[in-house]
Amino acid sequence: MSGKRRVETMAENRAKLIAAARKAFAAQGYAAASMDALTAEAGLTRGALYHNFGDKKGLLAAVVNEIDGEMAARAQAVGAAAGAGAGAGAASADDEWQGMLAEGAAYIEMALDPEVQRIVLLDGPAVLGDPSHWPSQDSCLKRTRQAVERLIASGVLKPVDAEAAARLLTGAALNAALWIAASDDPLAVLHKAVEAFRALAEGLLAKPA
Repeated sequence: MSGKRRVETMAENRAKLIAAARKAFAAQGYAAASMDALTAEAGLTRGALYHNFGDKKGLLAAVVNEIDGEMAARAQAVGAAAGAGAGAGAASADDEWQGMLAEGAAYIEMALDPEVQRIVLLDGPAVLGDPSHWPSQDSCLKRTRQAVERLIASGVLKPVDAEAAARLLTGAALNAALWIAASDDPLAVLHKAVEAFRALAEGLLAKPA
């Protein structure tokens, strides 16, 4: 087998295992999911799992990273649409602010998705530790900090430390999602969480909303 084909095969195997794991973890939870059943579903062996991910925990980390990345992309799309619809003509700083609010609210609302709830918000922190240290969250933090820096420069936000503001905004959205996922009444908590998130974020505005 050529080197190129070997790399392609490894990528295909990783994708198969992640797809099978997403299905198993969502349906059964991380602890109950059988590695033998999961690898059989993917048409592979446990050896392939260990080769690609090290162990079951490594496979969960890959699944969480994929789903959390998809969540960020979906939230960004909602934010972009909200910002574009906030005003006519060229995008303005106010549009970007509305987009950032919408993006945070969209991320929180994804806590109602059963797959997101079980894998990312319940099993993920329990097995992988503090979500704020996950690679996908680092990427989200970087994007938010850059947006905050632009909004401070344009006078929309108060001249606070951009890193601190970004960490508080992303942390608020993440913790709201974790709260919803752990709640006995997620829908009722969602409305409270989104309202509070918006109120907290608006406290950064240079002028009252």
